[in-house]
Amino acid sequence: MTTSTQTAQTVKDVPAVRTGPSVRTTAVSGGATGADQPAADRGRTSIADVVVVKVAGIAAREIPGVHDMGGGLSRTIGAVRDRVPGGRPNVGRGVKVEVGERQTAIDLDLVVEYGVPITDVARDVRENVISAVERVTGLEVVEVNVTINDVHLPEDDAETPAADSRVE
Repeated sequence: MTTSTQTAQTVKDVPAVRTGPSVRTTAVSGGATGADQPAADRGRTSIADVVVVKVAGIAAREIPGVHDMGGGLSRTIGAVRDRVPGGRPNVGRGVKVEVGERQTAIDLDLVVEYGVPITDVARDVRENVISAVERVTGLEVVEVNVTINDVHLPEDDAETPAADSRVE
């Protein structure tokens, strides 16, 4: 088992390519130039960090027992954004990634439903995220760290009527 320090060093060993002030991409294939090279090898493929974030976020949310993602503040801000007309849900909320040239490490913050076995949900999330990211991006996932930030209780969904309301 590797520690996160070892993983961070492994992932960071190979430099990423910066393409703008906030867009970070990483090369997945080096490619070659020249007419004598096969067509599939001519040029280079780069994947932005946000791609890995979105793929991991969608894959994590597919697992039964995952209620939401992100810490308390990010969930609150996300709930406000979701209610704004024309706003789209942020599938990357609760996902952090480090992307190298050929590898990536992923950190997830989850809220699970009350009553589900947390270790089983974490295992299923980890397996699904690794499978999806490796299949879609071609990057090797060296680790997926899952943090359970909260448990969603059934009564959290029930609307409590304002019994002490001053107006009818």
